[in-house]
Amino acid sequence: MSRQEEYTPPKVWTWDKENGGEWASLNRPISGATHDNELPVGKHPFQLYSLGTPNGVKVTVLFEELLEAGYSDAEYDAWLIRISDGDQFGSGFVEANPNSKIPALWDRSGPEPVRVFESAAILMHLAEKFDAFLGPAKTRPEMLSWLMWQMGSAPFLGGGFGHFYAYAPYPMEYPINRYAMETKRQLDVLDKHLAKNEWMAGGEYTIADMAIWPWYGRTVMGESYNAGEFLSVHEYENVIDWAKRIDARPAAARGRMVNRTSGEPHEQLLERHDASDFELRTQDKIG
Repeated sequence: MSRQEEYTPPKVWTWDKENGGEWASLNRPISGATHDNELPVGKHPFQLYSLGTPNGVKVTVLFEELLEAGYSDAEYDAWLIRISDGDQFGSGFVEANPNSKIPALWDRSGPEPVRVFESAAILMHLAEKFDAFLGPAKTRPEMLSWLMWQMGSAPFLGGGFGHFYAYAPYPMEYPINRYAMETKRQLDVLDKHLAKNEWMAGGEYTIADMAIWPWYGRTVMGESYNAGEFLSVHEYENVIDWAKRIDARPAAARGRMVNRTSGEPHEQLLERHDASDFELRTQDKIG
């Protein structure tokens, strides 16, 4: 390994707004709103404010799976939050999520609106509300363990490997190697588990699968950071098979379209306010 120029930390850290790569303008050492901007409110019981990143996709997949399973009370509006424009720092969004990260949910199904933020919290809130996709009671600890595993592990994949491999100001050998090693370790954890289990919590598809798939499923399918060859993702055959099973679910396919701003036009549904909204995207694909 070649030795790069050494960095000596200053006695007191100061914020360099220009340092940080492609997403530098979104990162700051303080919280709170930067501008006034109230969130829109639609007609459905659930109001989601999100973007089609892996954390956002988790929630829209669950909503679509609930609706597919016949839970009509799970109708939702999904409003686009463009983080590149700083929408997450508007006063309305900060009220919904003081951490200024997508997704954020207002549950208006009861007498008083309830806010829920952090993607796993939203998954748990909805799954418990409808008593769906939690798996049987005997496997609940396993499901929760994998759900929490995802929340603790994905930052090493996204903010760690993804940032230094694809978005940092310049390639840096040490962090890329460090996070590539950890990403492959995590994929190996999943692959060995899925060699013995159809789904993450055993024999039933749950919110643990929905949480892990947008991050690790995309990675082994070569869709994340164009790093499939670099990470030798073909080695993780069980993860690939699992990811393909979820890819084939119509609800998962719809969920990954919602609030998506990249890919082909027929793959994007910037906002979702009715089930019929997907028909327009289907027509675009046919056309």
